[in-house]
Amino acid sequence: MSVSRTWTPSGPYDLARNLCVLQRGPGDPAFRVGGDGAFWRASRTPEGPGTIRIARHGGDIEAHAWGPGAQWLLDGLPSLLGADDDPSDFTPCHRLVHEAHRRNPGLRLIRTGLVLESLIPSILEQKVTSDEAYRAWRLLLQRHGEPAPGPAERMRVMPDPRAWSLIPSWEWHKAGVDSKRSATILRAVRVARRLEDAAAMDLAAASARLQLIPGIGPWTAAETLQRSNGTPDAVTVGDLHLPRIVGYALTGQRGTDDAGMLELLAPYAGQRHRAARLILLSGRTPPRRAPRFAVRDFRAM
Repeated sequence: MSVSRTWTPSGPYDLARNLCVLQRGPGDPAFRVGGDGAFWRASRTPEGPGTIRIARHGGDIEAHAWGPGAQWLLDGLPSLLGADDDPSDFTPCHRLVHEAHRRNPGLRLIRTGLVLESLIPSILEQKVTSDEAYRAWRLLLQRHGEPAPGPAERMRVMPDPRAWSLIPSWEWHKAGVDSKRSATILRAVRVARRLEDAAAMDLAAASARLQLIPGIGPWTAAETLQRSNGTPDAVTVGDLHLPRIVGYALTGQRGTDDAGMLELLAPYAGQRHRAARLILLSGRTPPRRAPRFAVRDFRAM
């Protein structure tokens, strides 16, 4: 049995672009786009597992949810879809950013209110290729998650903290997760409740709370809080590609580092993550020179 809710955006709204940041690769067991264009998410809420289906009908967004966490998911639907985000606070300072802002009036920064759900896949993405991280997330959920409530076949809800802590070392190894990342996840799930409190904190306090865990640095904290808290200033530092993309887009120069990126984004203080999103949406990226990193097989190490 499902419960439902309808939410109406107050202006232009891009459902696909706003929700896509929650998908961890094309085979994510916790996120799916249906053949009818509906978005499905399987989450572990404070009330238990839940599945939500979100679809647009005319000017309205309609959601149906199943499982013990269904009502929690529906209560948080407006925040999830970006109702708490106010893009009118943003003032473009570069022509490229202005054009990207004009072409994407429906962009909103979403807020899930679930820290661990974004933190664990962000830890898996540390210093590896996207394909490696997506594969690890997929295999771990398929093997150690639980079936999502409702009619979403083959979708999985991520393990609860205790289940994460019981995953044996060889299962991490089979999923291609090295001991450093698995140890960071195990440290995080031991204090899961305190980490979840960060969803109600401002950016500085939330980032500091996450970074108390050894193995969680500014990159992981920002990638998590962008999704869990919808924080417009949570700019990602320590990324392999983002500084070069921002530098090339705004100056035409290659080789920009974190310090240079932060200097370029300084006029957007308070909105640096939104500015970076718009720069990425502009499509202006430096030509690729280096070959892609090969996917490493940790099972042979």
